[in-house]
Amino acid sequence: MTSSSRQSQRATVFIAASETDANLYYATKFIAPDPFVYLEIKGERILVMSDLEMDRAKSQSCVDRVISYSEVEGRAKTQGIAEPGTVEVVHILLREAGITQILIPSNFPFGHAVKFQSLGYQLHPKKDPFYEQRVVKTDEEVRCIEAAQRATEQAVTAAHDMLRQASINKDQLWFEGIPLTSERVKKLINVSLMECDCVAQHTIVAGGEQACDPHNEGSGPLPAHRSIIFDVFPRSAANRYFADMSRTVVRGTPSPELKRLYKTVLDAQEEAITKVKDGAEGKRIHQGICARFEKAGYKTGLVNGRMQGYFHGTGHGVGLDIHEMPRISRTGSLLQEGHVVTVEPGLYYPGLGAVRIEDMVLVTKDGCRNLTDSPKTFELG
Repeated sequence: MTSSSRQSQRATVFIAASETDANLYYATKFIAPDPFVYLEIKGERILVMSDLEMDRAKSQSCVDRVISYSEVEGRAKTQGIAEPGTVEVVHILLREAGITQILIPSNFPFGHAVKFQSLGYQLHPKKDPFYEQRVVKTDEEVRCIEAAQRATEQAVTAAHDMLRQASINKDQLWFEGIPLTSERVKKLINVSLMECDCVAQHTIVAGGEQACDPHNEGSGPLPAHRSIIFDVFPRSAANRYFADMSRTVVRGTPSPELKRLYKTVLDAQEEAITKVKDGAEGKRIHQGICARFEKAGYKTGLVNGRMQGYFHGTGHGVGLDIHEMPRISRTGSLLQEGHVVTVEPGLYYPGLGAVRIEDMVLVTKDGCRNLTDSPKTFELG
């Protein structure tokens, strides 16, 4: 039996909510908050939808056929299944097509998987990227990502302007007579993004010691004279694509040591961007940054029970998920023309401060095109 023949006898099955499953949304272009069934059977793409969603699925999805869940449920009952659930409904359709093998995503619900196996199906889990073509972005996908990026830059510019207008009072930033907090700046960013039809979650505005924890979102009054990390990664509400950008700034007068830290990260980031091209190894790019930091005297390791130095990856793919393949990291991936990846090295030292700088780039045959237009200004005055 040929490989194509085997594939024709294997169906793809998703049972998930496309609002949270990017692979399902990619396959159907249909957004729904509740789980539904998507099948690929012998080249045909099928949605099995509740009566509530039938009309919307027919008009908005990109599949070949939309089937009524209740209609198949009724058929199952006539065939002796007293209380058919989702698995039994799918079973009716697969049995009619003569399918006994199922290709499923690696995050397929365990309970459903056990039921399918009890019905005699052979399951073939596939890890991400489930759809390999998702990794290479089309021109339209790049335009969607760039649009989200422009909104991100506009929001971060507004936030930086707020910091410029802030006064300095006892090593804290004040704005309109009260301490300027991370929460207030994040609210400004998130509202600005909403006005551009983008939705942000977990926006990071973290200063001083908080910035030394890379995923600390930041809280309370913002410090003067110390680094403040902005990491903003909204999703377009219109097309579901993400953008991602980090900037590090100081309002006040940074120490010479902090200036050197920033310059070291900036130089490493800009050099790494020059290494991004079709066929480049993400692992090698990451190792180059690590070596550069070590040579500059910035060691990485556990000090007093806390990691310091450079202890995260250099970059990741961006698209319908904020973190997707490929990777620029210690494990790494082979970069390919059409990938959209971040380049975001950082250094973190409690007591001194932290710096992270992140751009998104589109991998091209001979290099890359930077999709980020925001200036890399460290001192805001």
